[in-house]
Amino acid sequence: MSNQLKVYIDNLGRYVDFTGGETLLDISRRVADELGFTPICAHVNNKTEGLRFPLFAPKKVEFLDVTSSSGHRAYVRSLCMTLYHAVSELCPGSHLSVEHSVSRGHYCRISDVKVTPGLVDRLKAHMQELIDRDIPFMPHERLTSDVKKLFGEEGLDDKVLLLDTVHQLYTTYYTMDRLNDSYYGALAPSTGILKAFDLQPYHDGLLLLAFDPADPSRPARSVSQTKMFRAFTDHLAFNRVIGVKNVGELNRAVESGNSADLINVAEALHDKKISSIADEIAARHAVGGARIVLIAGPSSSGKTTTTKRLATYLTTNLLKPIMISLDDYFVDRHLTPRDETGDYDYESLYALDLELFNRHLNALTRGEEVEIPRYNFETGTRSFKGNRLRMDDNTVLLIEGIHGLNPELTADVPESMKYRVYVSALTTLSIDDHNWVPTTDNRLLRRIIRDHKYRGTSAIETLRRWPSVRRGEERWIFPYQENADAMFNSSLLFELGVMKEYGEEILRRVPHDVPEYAEAYRLLKFLSYFAPISDNAIPPTSLLREFLGGSSFKY
Repeated sequence: MSNQLKVYIDNLGRYVDFTGGETLLDISRRVADELGFTPICAHVNNKTEGLRFPLFAPKKVEFLDVTSSSGHRAYVRSLCMTLYHAVSELCPGSHLSVEHSVSRGHYCRISDVKVTPGLVDRLKAHMQELIDRDIPFMPHERLTSDVKKLFGEEGLDDKVLLLDTVHQLYTTYYTMDRLNDSYYGALAPSTGILKAFDLQPYHDGLLLLAFDPADPSRPARSVSQTKMFRAFTDHLAFNRVIGVKNVGELNRAVESGNSADLINVAEALHDKKISSIADEIAARHAVGGARIVLIAGPSSSGKTTTTKRLATYLTTNLLKPIMISLDDYFVDRHLTPRDETGDYDYESLYALDLELFNRHLNALTRGEEVEIPRYNFETGTRSFKGNRLRMDDNTVLLIEGIHGLNPELTADVPESMKYRVYVSALTTLSIDDHNWVPTTDNRLLRRIIRDHKYRGTSAIETLRRWPSVRRGEERWIFPYQENADAMFNSSLLFELGVMKEYGEEILRRVPHDVPEYAEAYRLLKFLSYFAPISDNAIPPTSLLREFLGGSSFKY
């Protein structure tokens, strides 16, 4: 019986013969000239796999380069294992933690070692040696009990705890030389593909940088994000105090019946921070400033609930908050800029009538009455229907919108009149010490649930639109984060456990024969690490209620 089979290569638009047991890497090398690029991973039947994945039956395969979202994730994970190898060689007995993304890279700490520029240089040089050796990342699947023993021998207790609480029979892990590690997604076939990276001292740790998305042949350049780093650090300190730094510890707390306590303390932290921001606004307002509060943040960061809760706390400071929507200052549709695909770009700053907006803000701060426009999304036109507004001495104007931190939005308004708040779900919970929880995934899951529940939008449509949303954020929001007077971390320690059942139900409806299945499958695998948490103890004022429902606020 012949072992000759056929795989459909989407990149080539044709079938290619293969022998049962051949890997994706073997096949990619045979068609390398036709591909025209070096793949790092692939979609196999719309599911991301590493190139060492063996084929035993006909499949549909799309090879992916490092610039694809799946490829970039595989690149960064592979860099992390390479760094782990370097740390184990140069700092024996120490422990590497990859904590979160910041400054266009990933912040890492090394326990029991003073991180000096000299040490960072040695680690970087050692990583380059490992890359030059083109060492394979070899995947294995073994009984979880055997993998826990391997990890225990290497001192990876956080991974052992995670596996104890996930209760899976088999576990996939990787070896690099004699080093063992696990990641919740595919790695590169070997270190040789990691052509561009950098390692820099960063606060009391180091910053691991992958390639520059604009030019994958060179390392990304770090940017200063001191305020963002401090927001992460504050929450990491909180996690350490309550003893829940990673998913294994969260799951153990849930299994012990402590879910309600975690919810209460996380909600209290939100209350304390919003109250503190309100107090600072009130103090500035008392001396003639902070008349206008601009609340900005990326999609599904919880800007709306944050604004409403801030209004409540400002009222307790004897101030009168009023709100206006940036959406009502859209220009008429025929004047709206278009994006690279030719569609109307409502995320562009220049989709707004900046001149009218600034004129109204200045008039309001002078105590004058203005007529606020109303934008009709059906007709694509703006109209005035007698909605008049005036501010007195105790009034604070709250404006929520993605452009709030962009200086050009309020260029004609004196700086003393403005107070800027940046809101984002800066997730500080790790899966384990080498696998972080991406802030983007946290927000994406919120949006999938909200869009399904309130907007009648399927997970397919949300996933399809997400790359465009992310491009808009990179252009219009993230460059201005550090302009904030205050940063509010809207993530909640328990929320992924609560969103697990909501998200899984929706994501399972994504059919296997659409490209979006790859992302749906990845998110389902990500959620599988979390023990489910009931939402019964979540208060109606919780920011999470904006996405799950049951809020006492009106939206």
